[in-house]
Parts: sequence; C-alpha cells; structure tokens
Amino acid sequence: MYKKILVPVDGSSASMQGLREAVRFAKDQKARLRIIHIVDETVLAQYPEALDATGQLLATFIDDGKKTLNDAVTLTKRQGIKAEYVLYTKLLGPLSDLILREAKKWQADIIVMGTHAQSGIQHFFLGSAAEAIARSTRLPVLLIHGAPAAKRKRAARRKS
Repeated sequence: MYKKILVPVDGSSASMQGLREAVRFAKDQKARLRIIHIVDETVLAQYPEALDATGQLLATFIDDGKKTLNDAVTLTKRQGIKAEYVLYTKLLGPLSDLILREAKKWQADIIVMGTHAQSGIQHFFLGSAAEAIARSTRLPVLLIHGAPAAKRKRAARRKS
C-alpha cells in the first residue's frame, strides 16, 4: 500500500488530470498527498533582452505558481483529501532532479504525475520530465497521459 503520494503540478490540463488520479488513488489507499510546483527560473535566461524585467517576471511566475498550488489544493479539498504542498524556485538543473529530491526528502512511496504525451520530433527536442523521473528512480511512477489538444477540442465541442 502507498501511504505518501507526491504529485508534481504545472497548471496544465495534463498535470491536473494527474492530480485528479492521485486524489482517487489517495482515497483508495488512505494515503497522504504532497503537491509540488516548481517555478522554472531558467526560462528567463532564454530572454536576455528582458533582463530589466526579470525581477518582475519572476514575481509573476511565483504568483502563478501559488495560484496553481491553490487551485490544486482546492481540488483536493473538494474531494475530501487534505494535501500538503510546496513551491520551489529552480535555480539550476533539470526539473526532474528537484522532483526526485523532494520525493526522497519526503519519503514518498509513489510519484503520480500527468504527462503531455509528446511524441516524435517535439519529444526529441523538448524531452520529458516524466520520462526522466521514471528512468531515474526506483520509486513507482504512475504517469497519467493528458488528452492531445485535438481530442480535448473535439470533446469540448461535443459538450457545448
């Protein structure tokens, strides 16, 4: 049985799908949840022309991260699950390393996360944090595949 479930979220629909699955899993297993959001500061380095606005952009990223965590915790509360949460600002290195450090520090039993299910050339260039985590840990990793954008649009049209 899993008692401690770590759930990385980034605010995307795929990560929220992962969170919803983690909530169902936590209910079934009577487990604790810890939600982690990472503000990736390295994105700012890609835009050196925005150096003057870096402080303001970082503050915006942090505010967005807090909102993402708040939305995630609200979702868990609505389902009757009390979740712990943590916000990190990443200084260097891959996101997967920080997620794995948090899993080890918190002594997680499993990592549950949504994945964007990228494939082909997009996956080759962008890589996958979920894949890096799954390959780099002995912990069980449950990957919840987000619906491709085209399927989400068709489903939304059918609902309207």
